[in-house]
Amino acid sequence: MINNPKKILIIRLSAIGDVLRALPVLHTIKHNFPRSYIAWAVEEPARDLLLHHPQVNEVLTVPKTAWVSLLKSGRMVRLCREIASFVRTLKSKQFDLAIDFHGLLKSGLISFLSGAPVRVGFTREFTKEGNFLFNNCRFPLETGAISRIERNFRLLEKMGLKIIDDYPVIPITDNERSVVKEFFRHARIDSSRLLVAIHPGTSPRTLYKRWDPHRYATVADQLIKDYAAQIIFTWSGSERDTVNEITAQMKYRAHSACETKSLGQLAEIFRHCDLYIGGDTGPMHLAAFMRVPVVAIFGPTDCVVNAPYNKTKHIIIRKEIPCSPCRDRYCKKRDCMKAIQDDDVIQAARLILNAGKQRAATQSPAPYTISHR
Repeated sequence: MINNPKKILIIRLSAIGDVLRALPVLHTIKHNFPRSYIAWAVEEPARDLLLHHPQVNEVLTVPKTAWVSLLKSGRMVRLCREIASFVRTLKSKQFDLAIDFHGLLKSGLISFLSGAPVRVGFTREFTKEGNFLFNNCRFPLETGAISRIERNFRLLEKMGLKIIDDYPVIPITDNERSVVKEFFRHARIDSSRLLVAIHPGTSPRTLYKRWDPHRYATVADQLIKDYAAQIIFTWSGSERDTVNEITAQMKYRAHSACETKSLGQLAEIFRHCDLYIGGDTGPMHLAAFMRVPVVAIFGPTDCVVNAPYNKTKHIIIRKEIPCSPCRDRYCKKRDCMKAIQDDDVIQAARLILNAGKQRAATQSPAPYTISHR
């Protein structure tokens, strides 16, 4: 193993939640190699997590969306030229060490094509699509039944590094803070009152992880009734339709957040919150890294592998269903999600809120008017 690499390439390309859960490795890598230049290869959706990150010297964006578009349109010559250009750029960086946290074919190819003499990854049984063939320094895990965050740490531990397990830096620009500040002002959100973020959406590819909108409406109404809580529903893109569906079913008024056009804006909203409620998504992990207590609603996905950061207070809501966990994106029954009742989430929220500062519980709600629709 190389002792003092001058240039290190980290490879975790996607998805947003997985890139988020790889961020804690930066403390360890910087601690063990304080003088090293660190680059990170990532696809476009999670890029803004890294662009202004103080521990990342360079972001190498893999333009997967553009490449897929060229492939589908049959423009093969241009596609080959663009891939060749990317590979030349990658090789020109002259990395001494590549660390592949992703474990798929695409990440293995980037690791190999980087030309790094030392390419670290997992052994065959902990990778997919032949990834292990492209890395020359492979390590096994004792078990796969660990969180993705712990899995990343284990790889660094196998390399002989001293592990620094702490909250990662989540970069938020001044502009992102200003956008959220303006939204709070316009929505008349009172920072002295209890603030709960609810993110009901998922990516379009993982609709099977969504909890029913009417249940979110019931939970939000109950928290407003019990705590005079301010509720913010966060969303992006087509998720706004889901938020509108929820708020239309509520008895009390809730806030629909401004569209979060960057992960920094979403992080800034969470920074002001006392509680987060939502499914197994990237925003759930972002909230946990922003030190916001989490009620996580799990159905088909593995609640051990995908658990929130363990230093943040959290409660996982999950029902024992014979077919769960699974990866059936086209499941019509969704018994694992339907089994979770409104009261399961309400009781979890109460446990966290009552065990905390109890701002809403200790302050008289009398000065505040709960607005009915």
